Amino acid sequence: MEIPELVDVLHHEGVLLADAAAATPLDAPVPTCPDWRLRDLVLHTGQVHRWAAAHVKGGLARPLDAAGQEAAWGPAPADADLVEWFRTGHADLVTVLRSAPADLECWSFLPAPSPLAFWARRQLHETTVHRVDAESAAGTAASPVAPAVAADGLAELLTGFLPRPKSRLRSEEPRTLAVRPTDRPESWLVTIGQEPPQAQPGAGPADCTVSGPAHDLYLLLWNRRGADAAAVSGDASLLDLWRTGAAVNWS
Repeated sequence: MEIPELVDVLHHEGVLLADAAAATPLDAPVPTCPDWRLRDLVLHTGQVHRWAAAHVKGGLARPLDAAGQEAAWGPAPADADLVEWFRTGHADLVTVLRSAPADLECWSFLPAPSPLAFWARRQLHETTVHRVDAESAAGTAASPVAPAVAADGLAELLTGFLPRPKSRLRSEEPRTLAVRPTDRPESWLVTIGQEPPQAQPGAGPADCTVSGPAHDLYLLLWNRRGADAAAVSGDASLLDLWRTGAAVNWS
Protein backbone atom coordinates (compact mmCIF):
# COMPACT_ATOMS: atom_id res chain seq x y z
CA MET A 1 0.00 0.00 0.00
CA GLU A 2 1.25 3.49 -0.89
CA ILE A 3 1.54 6.17 1.80
CA PRO A 4 -1.45 8.28 0.62
CA GLU A 5 -3.65 5.18 0.67
CA LEU A 6 -2.44 4.28 4.16
CA VAL A 7 -3.28 7.75 5.43
CA ASP A 8 -6.71 7.71 3.77
CA VAL A 9 -7.54 4.46 5.54
CA LEU A 10 -6.20 5.86 8.82
CA HIS A 11 -8.57 8.79 8.41
CA HIS A 12 -11.53 6.50 7.73
CA GLU A 13 -10.77 4.20 10.66
CA GLY A 14 -10.39 7.05 13.13
CA VAL A 15 -13.77 8.45 12.14
CA LEU A 16 -15.37 5.04 12.67
CA LEU A 17 -13.74 4.73 16.10
CA ALA A 18 -14.89 8.18 17.17
CA ASP A 19 -18.43 7.59 15.91
CA ALA A 20 -18.65 4.28 17.81
CA ALA A 21 -17.37 5.96 20.98
CA ALA A 22 -19.77 8.89 20.64
CA ALA A 23 -22.74 6.50 20.53
CA THR A 24 -21.65 4.39 23.52
CA PRO A 25 -21.34 5.11 27.27
CA LEU A 26 -17.68 5.69 28.10
CA ASP A 27 -17.85 3.30 31.04
CA ALA A 28 -18.89 0.42 28.74
CA PRO A 29 -16.53 -2.56 29.07
CA VAL A 30 -14.39 -3.47 26.06
CA PRO A 31 -14.80 -7.23 25.52
CA THR A 32 -11.72 -7.43 23.29
CA CYS A 33 -9.60 -5.62 25.93
CA PRO A 34 -10.99 -7.00 29.22
CA ASP A 35 -9.01 -4.64 31.46
CA TRP A 36 -10.39 -1.52 29.76
CA ARG A 37 -13.51 0.58 29.71
CA LEU A 38 -14.27 2.53 26.55
CA ARG A 39 -12.83 5.74 28.01
CA ASP A 40 -9.48 3.94 28.53
CA LEU A 41 -9.48 2.85 24.91
CA VAL A 42 -10.29 6.29 23.52
CA LEU A 43 -7.74 7.98 25.80
CA HIS A 44 -5.02 5.47 24.88
CA THR A 45 -5.58 5.76 21.13
CA GLY A 46 -5.74 9.54 21.29
CA GLN A 47 -2.47 9.62 23.20
CA VAL A 48 -0.81 7.31 20.66
CA HIS A 49 -1.95 9.59 17.83
CA ARG A 50 -0.42 12.62 19.53
CA TRP A 51 2.75 10.66 20.32
CA ALA A 52 3.12 9.58 16.70
CA ALA A 53 2.39 13.05 15.32
CA ALA A 54 5.07 14.55 17.59
CA HIS A 55 7.76 12.26 16.12
CA VAL A 56 6.78 13.06 12.54
CA LYS A 57 6.16 16.77 13.05
CA GLY A 58 9.43 17.27 14.92
CA GLY A 59 11.53 14.89 12.83
CA LEU A 60 12.69 13.40 16.13
CA ALA A 61 15.75 11.17 15.94
CA ARG A 62 14.97 9.48 19.28
CA PRO A 63 11.75 8.39 20.94
CA LEU A 64 10.12 10.81 23.31
CA ASP A 65 11.04 10.36 26.94
CA ALA A 66 8.39 10.35 29.65
CA ALA A 67 8.34 14.15 29.91
CA GLY A 68 8.08 14.47 26.13
CA GLN A 69 5.18 12.03 26.04
CA GLU A 70 3.32 13.99 28.71
CA ALA A 71 3.87 17.20 26.75
CA ALA A 72 2.65 15.61 23.52
CA TRP A 73 -0.47 14.20 25.18
CA GLY A 74 -1.47 17.27 27.14
CA PRO A 75 -3.90 17.02 30.06
CA ALA A 76 -6.35 14.13 30.01
CA PRO A 77 -9.76 15.51 29.01
CA ALA A 78 -12.96 15.15 30.99
CA ASP A 79 -15.41 12.53 29.78
CA ALA A 80 -17.62 15.17 28.20
CA ASP A 81 -14.73 16.31 26.02
CA LEU A 82 -13.01 12.97 25.38
CA VAL A 83 -14.42 12.05 21.97
CA GLU A 84 -13.89 15.54 20.56
CA TRP A 85 -10.35 15.52 21.99
CA PHE A 86 -9.80 12.22 20.17
CA ARG A 87 -11.17 13.62 16.91
CA THR A 88 -8.86 16.65 17.15
CA GLY A 89 -5.73 14.55 17.71
CA HIS A 90 -6.66 12.09 14.99
CA ALA A 91 -7.28 14.90 12.48
CA ASP A 92 -3.95 16.49 13.39
CA LEU A 93 -2.12 13.18 12.86
CA VAL A 94 -3.72 12.75 9.44
CA THR A 95 -2.73 16.31 8.49
CA VAL A 96 0.83 15.83 9.73
CA LEU A 97 1.26 12.61 7.75
CA ARG A 98 -0.26 14.08 4.58
CA SER A 99 1.99 17.14 4.71
CA ALA A 100 5.25 15.42 5.73
CA PRO A 101 7.99 15.24 3.09
CA ALA A 102 8.62 11.87 1.46
CA ASP A 103 12.25 12.02 2.60
CA LEU A 104 11.32 12.61 6.25
CA GLU A 105 13.97 11.40 8.68
CA CYS A 106 12.82 10.46 12.18
CA TRP A 107 12.81 7.62 14.68
CA SER A 108 10.80 4.50 13.93
CA PHE A 109 10.83 0.99 15.37
CA LEU A 110 9.84 -1.51 12.67
CA PRO A 111 11.30 -2.21 9.21
CA ALA A 112 9.67 -0.04 6.53
CA PRO A 113 10.56 1.57 3.19
CA SER A 114 10.84 4.94 4.96
CA PRO A 115 10.05 6.53 8.33
CA LEU A 116 6.96 8.15 6.83
CA ALA A 117 5.73 4.82 5.48
CA PHE A 118 6.33 3.29 8.92
CA TRP A 119 4.29 5.89 10.79
CA ALA A 120 1.43 5.87 8.31
CA ARG A 121 1.21 2.09 8.39
CA ARG A 122 1.64 1.73 12.15
CA GLN A 123 -1.01 4.34 12.95
CA LEU A 124 -3.41 2.84 10.42
CA HIS A 125 -3.29 -0.54 12.14
CA GLU A 126 -3.17 0.90 15.66
CA THR A 127 -6.36 2.76 14.84
CA THR A 128 -8.05 -0.09 12.95
CA VAL A 129 -7.52 -2.62 15.72
CA HIS A 130 -8.78 -0.18 18.34
CA ARG A 131 -11.74 0.74 16.12
CA VAL A 132 -12.67 -2.95 16.32
CA ASP A 133 -12.33 -2.66 20.11
CA ALA A 134 -14.62 0.39 20.19
CA GLU A 135 -17.22 -1.44 18.13
CA SER A 136 -17.02 -4.40 20.50
CA ALA A 137 -17.73 -2.02 23.40
CA ALA A 138 -20.69 -0.66 21.42
CA GLY A 139 -21.98 -4.20 20.94
CA THR A 140 -21.84 -4.02 17.15
CA ALA A 141 -20.14 -6.29 14.64
CA ALA A 142 -16.72 -5.23 13.44
CA SER A 143 -16.89 -3.11 10.30
CA PRO A 144 -15.12 -4.85 7.42
CA VAL A 145 -11.37 -4.41 6.96
CA ALA A 146 -10.61 -4.34 3.23
CA PRO A 147 -8.59 -7.39 2.10
CA ALA A 148 -5.54 -5.31 1.09
CA VAL A 149 -5.55 -3.46 4.42
CA ALA A 150 -6.00 -6.67 6.40
CA ALA A 151 -3.18 -8.40 4.50
CA ASP A 152 -0.92 -5.41 5.18
CA GLY A 153 -1.76 -5.63 8.88
CA LEU A 154 -0.97 -9.33 8.90
CA ALA A 155 2.38 -8.59 7.26
CA GLU A 156 3.18 -5.91 9.83
CA LEU A 157 2.36 -8.27 12.69
CA LEU A 158 4.09 -11.37 11.33
CA THR A 159 7.21 -9.82 9.79
CA GLY A 160 7.52 -6.66 11.90
CA PHE A 161 6.36 -7.16 15.48
CA LEU A 162 6.84 -10.88 16.09
CA PRO A 163 10.55 -11.14 15.13
CA ARG A 164 11.55 -8.43 17.61
CA PRO A 165 13.59 -9.63 20.61
CA LYS A 166 10.90 -8.29 22.96
CA SER A 167 8.28 -10.57 21.38
CA ARG A 168 7.06 -13.11 23.96
CA LEU A 169 5.81 -15.82 21.59
CA ARG A 170 8.02 -18.86 22.24
CA SER A 171 7.84 -22.66 22.20
CA GLU A 172 10.22 -25.21 23.70
CA GLU A 173 9.85 -27.35 20.58
CA PRO A 174 9.74 -25.68 17.15
CA ARG A 175 6.20 -25.31 15.82
CA THR A 176 4.90 -23.84 12.59
CA LEU A 177 1.79 -21.85 11.73
CA ALA A 178 0.65 -21.34 8.13
CA VAL A 179 -1.45 -18.22 7.47
CA ARG A 180 -3.42 -18.38 4.23
CA PRO A 181 -5.85 -15.59 3.29
CA THR A 182 -8.35 -16.85 0.75
CA ASP A 183 -8.95 -13.45 -0.86
CA ARG A 184 -5.35 -12.26 -1.20
CA PRO A 185 -2.24 -13.71 -2.87
CA GLU A 186 -0.06 -13.34 0.23
CA SER A 187 0.60 -16.18 2.65
CA TRP A 188 3.11 -16.78 5.44
CA LEU A 189 4.75 -19.63 7.30
CA VAL A 190 5.58 -18.68 10.89
CA THR A 191 8.18 -20.69 12.83
CA ILE A 192 7.88 -20.47 16.62
CA GLY A 193 10.68 -21.79 18.81
CA GLN A 194 12.98 -20.64 21.58
CA GLU A 195 14.12 -17.60 19.60
CA PRO A 196 11.90 -14.78 18.26
CA PRO A 197 9.40 -16.09 15.69
CA GLN A 198 10.25 -15.83 12.01
CA ALA A 199 7.75 -15.51 9.17
CA GLN A 200 8.57 -16.43 5.60
CA PRO A 201 6.41 -15.72 2.54
CA GLY A 202 4.50 -18.72 1.29
CA ALA A 203 2.62 -21.28 3.35
CA GLY A 204 3.86 -24.84 3.11
CA PRO A 205 3.06 -27.77 5.41
CA ALA A 206 2.64 -26.65 9.02
CA ASP A 207 1.63 -27.91 12.44
CA CYS A 208 -1.40 -25.64 12.26
CA THR A 209 -2.94 -23.82 9.29
CA VAL A 210 -5.42 -20.96 9.49
CA SER A 211 -7.23 -19.87 6.37
CA GLY A 212 -10.10 -17.58 5.49
CA PRO A 213 -10.79 -14.02 4.36
CA ALA A 214 -7.97 -11.63 5.26
CA HIS A 215 -10.38 -9.63 7.47
CA ASP A 216 -11.05 -12.69 9.63
CA LEU A 217 -7.38 -13.68 9.89
CA TYR A 218 -6.52 -10.08 10.80
CA LEU A 219 -8.94 -10.14 13.73
CA LEU A 220 -7.83 -13.64 14.76
CA LEU A 221 -4.08 -12.98 14.80
CA TRP A 222 -4.40 -9.52 16.36
CA ASN A 223 -6.31 -11.39 19.11
CA ARG A 224 -9.67 -9.73 18.42
CA ARG A 225 -11.51 -12.93 17.48
CA GLY A 226 -11.38 -16.54 18.57
CA ALA A 227 -10.38 -19.53 16.48
CA ASP A 228 -13.91 -19.67 15.04
CA ALA A 229 -12.92 -16.68 12.89
CA ALA A 230 -11.02 -18.95 10.49
CA ALA A 231 -10.80 -22.46 9.14
CA VAL A 232 -8.26 -24.24 11.34
CA SER A 233 -6.52 -27.48 10.47
CA GLY A 234 -3.84 -29.34 12.38
CA ASP A 235 -2.88 -28.63 15.98
CA ALA A 236 -5.33 -25.96 17.11
CA SER A 237 -3.56 -25.69 20.49
CA LEU A 238 -0.99 -23.54 18.72
CA LEU A 239 -3.62 -20.79 18.64
CA ASP A 240 -3.85 -20.96 22.44
CA LEU A 241 -0.10 -20.35 22.56
CA TRP A 242 -0.57 -17.49 20.12
CA ARG A 243 -3.28 -15.84 22.17
CA THR A 244 -1.15 -15.77 25.32
CA GLY A 245 2.20 -14.97 23.68
CA ALA A 246 1.56 -12.73 20.70
CA ALA A 247 0.56 -9.55 22.55
CA VAL A 248 1.87 -6.36 20.93
CA ASN A 249 3.18 -3.25 22.67
CA TRP A 250 2.72 0.12 20.99
CA SER A 251 6.45 0.91 20.68
